[in-house]
Amino acid sequence: MIITKTPFRVSFCGGGSDIRDFYKEYGGCVLSTSINKYMYISIHPYFDNNKTALKYSENEIVDDLSQIKHSIFRTVLNDMDISGVEIVSTADIPSGTGLGSSSSFTVGLLHTLYCFQGKYTSKSELAKKACRVEIDLLGNPIGKQDQYAAACGGLNFISFHQDDNVSVEPIITRSSTLKNLQENLVMFYTGITHDANVILSEQKENISKRDKVDNLKKMCSLAKDMKYSLEHNQLLDFGTILNEGWLLKKELASGVSNSHIDDLYECAMKNGALGGKLLGAGGGGFLLFYCEKEKQKVLEEALGLKRFYFNFEHDGTSVVYIGDKYW
Repeated sequence: MIITKTPFRVSFCGGGSDIRDFYKEYGGCVLSTSINKYMYISIHPYFDNNKTALKYSENEIVDDLSQIKHSIFRTVLNDMDISGVEIVSTADIPSGTGLGSSSSFTVGLLHTLYCFQGKYTSKSELAKKACRVEIDLLGNPIGKQDQYAAACGGLNFISFHQDDNVSVEPIITRSSTLKNLQENLVMFYTGITHDANVILSEQKENISKRDKVDNLKKMCSLAKDMKYSLEHNQLLDFGTILNEGWLLKKELASGVSNSHIDDLYECAMKNGALGGKLLGAGGGGFLLFYCEKEKQKVLEEALGLKRFYFNFEHDGTSVVYIGDKYW
């Protein structure tokens, strides 16, 4: 048996600029971190090597890979021509909550399968292959940031170049600044899940509109400002930039926010938050706020939402168990 764990991510600024239609014209960038919540995937030869068993939110046992209902499982296993195995996926967080679960699953699955074949694959290569699966093979209207965040891990400034290459640059800052940043970030679950592809499809269509392009350019500029604020230990700027980025992101597509989320955000800003955003494509999931530690209790009571505790993570996708060698 082989077991891998792959982290989820929190994206702070620049999301949307990682979509090919934008970065091929203008280049894009995001600032994000992986967190200590994971997608776990295990693989083991199935007892009946003529069948393939998959366990996730559903259970599937198939004779032929083309019969698999789960689109990522079906695409990856067919592409790599692997059958006769049992694969189980479990996660710390449900899908549709804005933490990049789909890409964490894809990266983790690829990592597990390459290990199963006895092949070493670098983290950047895993991210690149995951982008190919989700964007090129499945045609999902998503960007590249989640795959690189999940594969590489850490607090990074990720650049998307016009030639389709991606650069991952770790943020260099004082350990005290990193500690204070983590302590001042609070996350709350809205209780609403969403289909990111619906929102991202509209956002992708809107990229041709001048005002949306200008918004994304400004969001990239803010991501660079955020990088500067961290490198120069100016955390008060971090909250302000989060707020400015959220106001721009809300204009990218109609489903990014709604009146309920707007009310929650306004309440947070009146009760100690210096800035924040809804994570992921929008529409639901988790709200993230920058709020100084001494004001967080007031914020939590005002919002009345379940607080979600997390820490930064630095390893990216990793193998946590390898049984007897059988390849």
